[in-house]
Amino acid sequence: MPSILNASLQVIKHRLIMAFMCFGIPLLAQETPVEIKGKATDFHLKAPNAKEVTLRGQWTKEPIVLTRDPQGTWNSTVLTVPPGVWEYSFVVDGLSISDPKNPALKPMREPTVSILHIPGTPPNPWDFQAVPHGTVHQHTYLSKVLGRERTLCVYTPPGYEADKERIYPLLVLQHGSGDNEQTWIAHGKAHWILDNLIAANKARPMVIMMIDGHPMGSVPRDSLADKKVMAMEAFQRELLEDATPIVETLYRVEREPKNRAIAGLSMGGGQSLSVGISNLNRFSWIGAFSAAPPESNRVDPIIADATAMNGKISLLWIAVGKEDFLREKNETFVAQLNKAGIKHEWLLTEGGHSWPVWRQYLTEFLPKLFLKTQP
Repeated sequence: MPSILNASLQVIKHRLIMAFMCFGIPLLAQETPVEIKGKATDFHLKAPNAKEVTLRGQWTKEPIVLTRDPQGTWNSTVLTVPPGVWEYSFVVDGLSISDPKNPALKPMREPTVSILHIPGTPPNPWDFQAVPHGTVHQHTYLSKVLGRERTLCVYTPPGYEADKERIYPLLVLQHGSGDNEQTWIAHGKAHWILDNLIAANKARPMVIMMIDGHPMGSVPRDSLADKKVMAMEAFQRELLEDATPIVETLYRVEREPKNRAIAGLSMGGGQSLSVGISNLNRFSWIGAFSAAPPESNRVDPIIADATAMNGKISLLWIAVGKEDFLREKNETFVAQLNKAGIKHEWLLTEGGHSWPVWRQYLTEFLPKLFLKTQP
């Protein structure tokens, strides 16, 4: 076994079938959020001393007012929740909190959001379906770059454990600001999306790696440029010097850039563009979902040489919603690519800066990956 595991990293491997342990919640409960097949959903919160309680749900723009019964429980029945994976929170006298009766929490740096999952009929790509399922693994390691304990997550596709000879392409999949390495699984349902696509012969089996994209803690959008640059450099170093060697040691993954992809949403989309374009000797497939475009000093010199970049990149896929606050920045970046003659795919869709949009983007992006390397 390579010394990277015997010495400083001390990797702890957990094989957690289709589940994560998030914030001490039992595995099955965390990965199986409230699932209601009808459209009527009851919400209750015991808060006898509260003066006002409302519900904020991702399926509606308007807050839902709850009423208090004589026992101090606030109640509401919502009749129009459509199928989907939705975020919701209670607002108690101005304080936003998660639902204490729902163990399904969205993994976040400051968790205040619960998950309501209503399956569709027929099932949506992110719904659990009766198909072969992969495995989700969690690793705790000592980052040499950051000098502290960190966590990464890995998805292996159905059949990975049975076929000991097969080697798989690798996708690095990154979350957005405020979330963490578990969010694409617990809330984004990336593992179920890929399971379902593989079962339908719409995507290649692949390994997915997800790391915490906050190596320096939260860096607000209005932070000084120097701090943003430092955070990006720390993320890239941890990804390439810590996380990737762990995955390469423990998993059967391809090493060539033509079999490596990096993608993410919002902050993670910006990280994917920045790291991917700057490391075309490592990644040939890049996806940016509602991305915060990278600093120009990182990518401008590379984009300037269109012949070299186009010769190395297999896919540069950029998507954003019409109501997204990052739409204009994405359009500016795409115009820059067009002017430079960089090949790419650009998708402007309905929707804003939210997870329902990003699940759909992942569903559309995964079938495009590694097609030119199909054996």
